[in-house]
Amino acid sequence: MKNKTVAAWLAFVGGPLGLHRFYLHGLGDWLGWLLPIPTALGVYGIQRVQAMGQDDHLSWLLIPLLGFTIAGCALRAILYGLMTPERWNARFNPSAAPDAPSGRTQWFTIFAIALSLLVGTTVLMASLAFSFQRYFEYQIEEARKISQ
Repeated sequence: MKNKTVAAWLAFVGGPLGLHRFYLHGLGDWLGWLLPIPTALGVYGIQRVQAMGQDDHLSWLLIPLLGFTIAGCALRAILYGLMTPERWNARFNPSAAPDAPSGRTQWFTIFAIALSLLVGTTVLMASLAFSFQRYFEYQIEEARKISQ
């Protein structure tokens, strides 16, 4: 029996590593194995910024990958938490009754939804702001080079 609360928390906490996918679909899930790739690239981008400074163009592309992965996993946690028990059990517990307890929403599920909404939105907006800021600063630098 796959529990909706456990899946929501795994998507929020360990989603960028694919833990929720492995919990729900098993270790053979290829999307679960692909999720750590953008996560690792984003962490590498953060390390490049720390080592080379904010003018590193490759880090501008890599850091948002981490942010978008975290935000996507937070969205997945929200979707899991808001799923009706009937739909949850039909999708992930097909042999169980439609109103089985594993698909019910509890207070712990609500906390996962609220925290996912808070953190996911914050990370998404920060990733977008970082990307656009660096892009427009680059455009201004290139315009200055042309005008001189």
